[in-house]
Amino acid sequence: MPLYAASFGVGYGLVGLATSATAIGTLVTDVPAGAVLGRFGMRAAMIAGSGLVTVSTLALVWSEQFPGLVALRFLAGIGAAMWAISRHAYIAEAIPVQQRGQALSTFGGINRLGIFGGPALGGVLADAAGIDATFALSAGLSGAALVLAALRLKPLPAPAAPLRASHRWRLVWRGLRRNARDLTVASVAQTLGQIIRAGRFLIIPLWGAEQLGLDAAQVGLIVTAGAILDVSMFIPAGMLMDRFGRKVAAVPSFALMALGIGLIPFTHDFVTLLLAAMLVGLGNGLGSGLMMTLGADLAPPGATGEFLGVWRLIGDVGAVAGPLMVGIVAAAVGLAGGAWVLSLAGWLAVVTLAGLVRETRVRPLDDRG
Repeated sequence: MPLYAASFGVGYGLVGLATSATAIGTLVTDVPAGAVLGRFGMRAAMIAGSGLVTVSTLALVWSEQFPGLVALRFLAGIGAAMWAISRHAYIAEAIPVQQRGQALSTFGGINRLGIFGGPALGGVLADAAGIDATFALSAGLSGAALVLAALRLKPLPAPAAPLRASHRWRLVWRGLRRNARDLTVASVAQTLGQIIRAGRFLIIPLWGAEQLGLDAAQVGLIVTAGAILDVSMFIPAGMLMDRFGRKVAAVPSFALMALGIGLIPFTHDFVTLLLAAMLVGLGNGLGSGLMMTLGADLAPPGATGEFLGVWRLIGDVGAVAGPLMVGIVAAAVGLAGGAWVLSLAGWLAVVTLAGLVRETRVRPLDDRG
């Protein structure tokens, strides 16, 4: 997407806007999507969300203007909000709390399988058949997800006395007030973490293509190599979170990402950028499912969907800010400056998680003194 947006001849700032458009759509829909879950159920939200992603992605094949690109990615973000929150809430309610870290890290790892193959396949397909072919394939995969959600999703047992929407929101706001300090600090960490996670998808492709002169296939292979390490870490990440605590995985995760992003301005060829991207991937994999697990830990019983909508809104502020921040800084002082800003956000996340965020892990009965 960054390379496609740049092909319209726009500056780094607008490339950052196009890359962030999906996250912006998700951002403005997070809280309403949580309400949709409470009103219509998880299955309906999954079907509607994946359907909107399918249609808006397929429409990119015929989009020839930059404003149309931004608008379609915004619509995809709306669908992504419903799709993501419904899956997150489903797992949070279906899995015992003592296994939550492993379940959500596995969920995050499965999500990353798409990142593992997507960039390499997209780069090769773009070189062979044009970038429109990648949009058509992506839309087809989204359509397959829609069919799976419609046909295979098993409903969870309904509560004996389901709460009305007003009561669920009252639980959310009561929990926010009661845990204001913990939620504020966790939200800062969530925002900083998402800034570096989202910004890496912009800075690595642009640095490879524009500073090192790599082609789309090489850039795709670099991103995929980082994703290999990313995906490989979801099982140990879940074990760490459930056995030793969320922070044991969180702190080294963001430290490795901050270090890898900070090294990007010092790369000078395919191999050195590859190594930096792999370090970033290793760190991100160690935090697989981390923010989802924190959100599920903090969610009040009976209002999981509504709370997760608010929680994802907080994180998506960072997802929007990351590419926009890189674009603005790069337009002013170059891509190297954008990389260092992302690295700083990562180190601030490390400090916040290590020193200020409380441990939310629920210890098993046989692990308590």
